[in-house]
Amino acid sequence: MNKDIIIQQLNELAEGNNLKIEDEIYSRAVEIAQFRVFRKNTVIRSIGDKADIVGIVIDGLVRCYYIDGNGNDITRGFSDACKMAMDDGVLGFSEHNCMWETLEDSTIMFFDVRDIKSLIMSDENLKTLWIELLESGLRYKMYRESGFLVENATERYLHFRKLYPQLCSRVPQKHIATYLGITPESLSRIRKVLKEE
Repeated sequence: MNKDIIIQQLNELAEGNNLKIEDEIYSRAVEIAQFRVFRKNTVIRSIGDKADIVGIVIDGLVRCYYIDGNGNDITRGFSDACKMAMDDGVLGFSEHNCMWETLEDSTIMFFDVRDIKSLIMSDENLKTLWIELLESGLRYKMYRESGFLVENATERYLHFRKLYPQLCSRVPQKHIATYLGITPESLSRIRKVLKEE
């Protein structure tokens, strides 16, 4: 894997949060990272697996989902390029509480949770980036919660389309449906009314 490409992607992540990270920090991040390429539809972490690594998607698309009591999978979210994946460990969990699978061939940059936390705490800009990522995650959780409390299925779908337009064509409709808390058939009806099918 080309180190310059990795540093460019990490730089995009920082710039997306209006931060300037020193090249030396990027080099240290690449040194402690491991890179893996996964084929489409590969489960990369399962419920109950030790949450000792965290990933950043370099390219591709990853889905996080739960399994309910009836064995159905329910999508929690999606991670594409420059987004975190398998973040349970850095958020304080000792085990993964959801499944992580690739929806496309994907390259993921993995870090040991202890190593990346140590690197984050060593640099003020990384601490700021970490706070921004945590705040973004909290906003996302609040958005999801309010959507389920005050929006109907069509409104939730329209918000999904507005927030994640690039995912609408990349994610199978059945996964978008479970993300929205509806059946694939309901999503199909909504899309027909909106003249998308």
